[in-house]
Amino acid sequence: MLTDAQIQELIAMPKRILNKEPANGHIEEGAQQRCNLTLAANPPGNGEFEVFIRQNLEFVENFSIGLHCKPSAHPREITLIRYNGPHGEVSRDPDGHYAAYHIHRITQEELAKGSVEPPEMRRELTDRYNTFEEALLVFFSDIGVSNYDKYFDKQRNFFNEHRIR
Repeated sequence: MLTDAQIQELIAMPKRILNKEPANGHIEEGAQQRCNLTLAANPPGNGEFEVFIRQNLEFVENFSIGLHCKPSAHPREITLIRYNGPHGEVSRDPDGHYAAYHIHRITQEELAKGSVEPPEMRRELTDRYNTFEEALLVFFSDIGVSNYDKYFDKQRNFFNEHRIR
């Protein structure tokens, strides 16, 4: 079982992008655009990492950027952390998270209950980002990705006008 400290170590350890799918642009699926990234961690041997990036095509503030991990110390893939934008709804909860930027993190407690996804009820409202592009930069920094600029141009729309080197 992973502890909260081990979860945080997996999130923060240095990583680099190995592959982007699709290599150019994004895939449109229903009302969203998406891409996935395969990562390598340093030091190796801590498991397999993947980033998922989703953004609503009509309400661009509604997005989800998350880090999946298949840790060597756990039998199933876990979503360690997820950065979200507002969902465009009137919030059903007192903290108003449906209308705010927020972050979900998995915990040792949730893993012990059998969950591999951060629960909706456990979230942190944030002012560290106010757009999808800012969220990606904060996310890559927080999860230790060093080479995102080889796949995404910070000055342009991350999905539509990135450059591949």
